[in-house]
Amino acid sequence: MPRKVSRGQSPNERRRISSSVSASDFDISFKVMLVGDSGVGKTCLLVRYKDDTFLSGSFISTVGIDFRNKVVPVDNRKIKLQIWDTAGQERFRSVTHAYYRDADALLLVYDVTDKKSFNNVRSWVADIRHHAKEGVTIMLVGNKADNSSSRSITTLEGERVAKEYGMTFIESSARTGMNVELAFCAIAKELLRKSLTAADCVGDGRDANLKMRDSFNINEYVENEKAKVSCC
Repeated sequence: MPRKVSRGQSPNERRRISSSVSASDFDISFKVMLVGDSGVGKTCLLVRYKDDTFLSGSFISTVGIDFRNKVVPVDNRKIKLQIWDTAGQERFRSVTHAYYRDADALLLVYDVTDKKSFNNVRSWVADIRHHAKEGVTIMLVGNKADNSSSRSITTLEGERVAKEYGMTFIESSARTGMNVELAFCAIAKELLRKSLTAADCVGDGRDANLKMRDSFNINEYVENEKAKVSCC
């Protein structure tokens, strides 16, 4: 089983057991960032995932950085996701850049009804590649997919850009909850897979850990889970 992780630790410290946190709280922790233009629904996605509610009506845009924690079960482990919600306005970009380097995964969000937010995906990818650590997990999220009457970006367009940059792709709706849980669950599973070391693949849990490390594919997982929902 992966060892305890405390937020704020360096990568070399990531797998050391933390004496300051109860072992019953979580087994391993990962930092996940929501990035993208202002107004694409990053905060709404976070609130839907954390509290299973929708921020209807008007609300104040995120200023700088905010975060929430959620502990989720993944393959008999307790995974703590420390989810950082970032401001999308240009004037806050220099602030968010400082947080990229510690992120284990980034959800790059655009609004399927807003072509400008989609066109800016390439700029966000350039920022991520420049400031984030090598090998960071990136998922491209087309939000507000429930608003079909106002859609300006097709699913195929999103898939093409995601494939171009080697990102996992998913469309979501913070309003209805569509694929929100799936997006974060897929990220948690992928980060757990990447964290497994040779030491985790011996002794208790060896078979499960080996299967996760060697067989889990985040893109296949997302597509399979979406298929299960669509056929029910």
